[in-house]
Amino acid sequence: MKENIATIPLIKAFNAKDECPFCNLEREAEQHAVSFILGSAYMEDDIREKTDATGFCRHHFKMMYDYGNRLGNALILSTHLKKLNQELAKEMSDFAPGKSSLLKRISKKTTDCYVCDHFRKIYGRYLDTFFDLYLKNEEFRQLFEESKGFCLPHFGDLIETAENKLNDTQKKEFYPKAFALMQENMERLQKEVAWFVEKNDYRNKDKDWGNSADSIQRGMQKCAGGYPADEVFRAKL
Repeated sequence: MKENIATIPLIKAFNAKDECPFCNLEREAEQHAVSFILGSAYMEDDIREKTDATGFCRHHFKMMYDYGNRLGNALILSTHLKKLNQELAKEMSDFAPGKSSLLKRISKKTTDCYVCDHFRKIYGRYLDTFFDLYLKNEEFRQLFEESKGFCLPHFGDLIETAENKLNDTQKKEFYPKAFALMQENMERLQKEVAWFVEKNDYRNKDKDWGNSADSIQRGMQKCAGGYPADEVFRAKL
């Protein structure tokens, strides 16, 4: 399969053969973003301006804290808090009961995220590239058809994108394949988790685990995305 800068990450993610290639891409993107921010980029004015304005979600604040570089985290947080306090003071000064959605605006400020935005900016391109390869590359179609499908959130995005990327004839081919792939792999995981439960019965203690030993974390990923069993992502010393 001929690869280029647009297709290499997607093909690599499918070749990882885990429960969702888009989760694989998302993990790579967020680890890259955290490493970038806490490497040396936090000293650059243009980056700090962006992180001050956007901030981070709860998940990525935790990821940044775990990553290390306490001074880098402190510098990022210091100027971000300064900007938040300025905005909060203005919101409160302009507040009038029944005439302002102060709580909604404050809530939005705490859910915006520089790292989430980083992935969102490239996620759409990955979805588009998926369909470009699916339509033009037989080898990639085989990769897709032999995959373990996707987590439910990313599968929903894929189906939504198909509505705009495929014509009616292409949809008639793609949807049955995608639905069958998801149904097969969701049922596979259900059986693996069910056997995990059964294997903990003393009567089955000598029987083989099969593929069920790590089925809990894979089942969680299938339902909600991400990698529940990942070790904490830390700076390499």
